[in-house]
Amino acid sequence: ELTTVRVQDPRVQNEGSWNSYVDYKIFLHTNSKAFTAKTSCVRRRYREFVWLRRQLQKNAGLVPVPELPGKSTFFVGSTDEFIEKRRQGLQQFLEKVVQNVVLLSDSRLHLFLQSQLSVPEIEACVQGQGSQTVTEAILHYAMSNCGWAQEEESRP
Repeated sequence: ELTTVRVQDPRVQNEGSWNSYVDYKIFLHTNSKAFTAKTSCVRRRYREFVWLRRQLQKNAGLVPVPELPGKSTFFVGSTDEFIEKRRQGLQQFLEKVVQNVVLLSDSRLHLFLQSQLSVPEIEACVQGQGSQTVTEAILHYAMSNCGWAQEEESRP
């Protein structure tokens, strides 16, 4: 079984405002039976990764969860350098997570990687309070072609 996960295409949202942030495209391609959709593409920001890591930690028991790149407020160097370092760190984090069978069993991870649901929507879905099951939410997103549309948009 092979799972490729790439974190790419960082984009600054709300640039120039006090609430600007960077989000990253997460592209997943797999033949693993663990995943509902075999390819997906979503955009996530750093604080969503922080939430995901916290949830994985809660549910993983004694299994160590990989570290995220640090949240630096005093970064010395260019913003582009910082964003690229963080992108690499987020990619390494996800690569390690998808190789761990215990972490792979967490449905929050699957919704994070394969749907564009917000964090509260993911929580509601996992707790059975959403309008869809985890599988339905992932398939709905896959069928809507959102993942492919985003992938196509970024091609030069």
